Amino acid sequence: MENQGRLVLAATPIGNAEDASAHLRRLLEQADVVAAEDTRRLRALAARLGVTVGGRVVSFYEHNEAARADELLEVVAGGGTVVVVTDAGMPSVSDPGFRLVGAAVRAGVTVTSAPGPSAVLTALALSGLATDRFCFEGFPPRKPGERARALADLADERRTMVFFEAPHRVGDLLEAMAEAFGPGRPAAVCRELTKTYEEVLRDSVGNLAQWARDSEVRGEIVVVVGGNDRTQVASTADLVAEVLARADSGERLKEAVADVATTAGVAKRDLYAAALAARGR
Repeated sequence: MENQGRLVLAATPIGNAEDASAHLRRLLEQADVVAAEDTRRLRALAARLGVTVGGRVVSFYEHNEAARADELLEVVAGGGTVVVVTDAGMPSVSDPGFRLVGAAVRAGVTVTSAPGPSAVLTALALSGLATDRFCFEGFPPRKPGERARALADLADERRTMVFFEAPHRVGDLLEAMAEAFGPGRPAAVCRELTKTYEEVLRDSVGNLAQWARDSEVRGEIVVVVGGNDRTQVASTADLVAEVLARADSGERLKEAVADVATTAGVAKRDLYAAALAARGR
């Protein structure tokens, strides 16, 4: 068993190189093969850590993961150690590694990890939102229609939700969240975690969308959104009744919907549709 090969998923720092574990340093020095998402970034990290990568370094990214898997598993089957690293955080979490782990499990080889920094858990812990139950949604769809549908499916999610997003798209994401979840839904935008200019903005998704519109957002972004707390949200029937009462008093229906939805923290589109349906009965 001493010479048994193994595949190791090794977490790398998400910003601060001092977060690198002693385990990671030793693996980089001793592994037979290091499979890196970006070989240049790996060598830069090793230089910052004062570590010499002892084995062969190969590229391992989204578009060659399937093709590279057999080669890496052959090393493990022969008794070698293969270490998989991504640019930041834990491999296979919105990064390469998932397919390789599946192939390794099917091949019956040992798979283990060198745990460490995680942007998902760091952002969740810093958000100030509930941490007892959460879900990770990764990168949302880029196309507006697909993104809107994906968020609409999450509108009733009770757990805290964690998303990754590119800085130039975070404003569009927050605006879509305000529409799907209601502008009052609590959220946090975590930027440049563990780095020099780390910033955590905690506010409603509506206010955060305004911040993004008014700012030139830069850096790595994680968005954390509170779940749908049904104990604090008025029923749709009550909200529709308020909207129709205001409309009967002479207020325009759309204006009444916008005001009531903003106050209640619900999606304007859904409330408007419910009000139209109730008015037609």
